Formats: sequence, C-alpha cells, structure tokens
Amino acid sequence: MTVNLGKGQQISLSKSDGSSLTAVRMGLGWQAAPRKGFLAKLTGGGGAIDLDASAVLFASGQPADVVFFQHLTSDDGSVRHTGDNLVGGAGAGDDDEVVLVDLARVPAHIDQIVFTVNSFTGQTFAEVQNAFCRLVDETTGAELARYTLTGGGDHTAQIMAKVYRSGGGWRMKAIGEPASGRTFQDLLPSIAAHL
Repeated sequence: MTVNLGKGQQISLSKSDGSSLTAVRMGLGWQAAPRKGFLAKLTGGGGAIDLDASAVLFASGQPADVVFFQHLTSDDGSVRHTGDNLVGGAGAGDDDEVVLVDLARVPAHIDQIVFTVNSFTGQTFAEVQNAFCRLVDETTGAELARYTLTGGGDHTAQIMAKVYRSGGGWRMKAIGEPASGRTFQDLLPSIAAHL
C-alpha cells in the first residue's frame, strides 16, 4: 500500500512484519508542460526538459559521496543511478530516472542520503508537470511512498526527500523544498538546512 507523502511527512522503512527493507528504488518521473499561445502552435507544444536525479550521501552532516548522471555508482557500490533521461516521460507515470539504494550495503558512517532533482537545462518547474518521486521496495516491487511535486514555480530544483538512519533501521522524510541550481553542487547550501 502506497503512502502519499505531504511535505515534511516521515515514514519508517520497516516492513509490516517488522523486518527492515534491504534495497529501495527512488524513482523520479516528469513531463514537459504543454506550451500555450502562438509560439506553441509553431513549435508543436511542449519541449524536452532534462531533469536530473541525484543522491548525496552524508556522514555526520558532511557530503561524503554523490550519485548523479556523471558518477553513476557510489564509491562503495551501495547506491547506483541507472542513467540519465534527457527529455522526461510521456506521462505514463513510469520512472524516468532511478536511483537504487542497497540499504544493507550502505557503509555505517553514511547516516543520510538526500535525493534531489534539478533542471539541468534551466527550465523552471512552471514548465514541468506530473513530476513525482517514489520509493519502491526493490525486493518485492511494492511502492512504499510517493511524493508528488506540485505548484510549479520559478525554481529550477527541488530537494525531494531523504532516507536516514534511525535506531537500527532507516526512515524516509519527504522534504519537497524548492531550490535553485542546475546541479547537485548548487543545492548543497539548501540541503544543509534539512540534515
């Protein structure tokens, strides 16, 4: 059963039988919003929007590693990006970019993994529609949580969510904080407020 998360909402990543999840998939999907007006008729409507998903691994509040389109696997191999999507989806609700996290292999010193999305091509989220991130149990394929990006706006990035250690397991928090930047590096000052 999927939990539709609101901004700031948290969920435990324990299974219903009390055991912990071992591997999760953070999926990101989006579409270019249709353009309106005379120019849209000439150009055929919406254009391609290159959103990029990144996962920044933190140890005691400091960035320790990152997974994004130019570094597809974390140094320890526990987090992996499946590849860059340069245009977004056709609105079918499928994941356009995916970051896989093997929670059991994440090194003990990594205590948080923050997921971001940024518009590499510089379009604002006013030009994006049907954007979401979702967390899936990679073992069973069951969707655990979904956070829908709403409101558009003139920002070019979003700090979507984080998974973090809590007790002996992991939790997820939907952050949903607008930011500005074309790359994850641009977002590091904004991420710091959510660690």
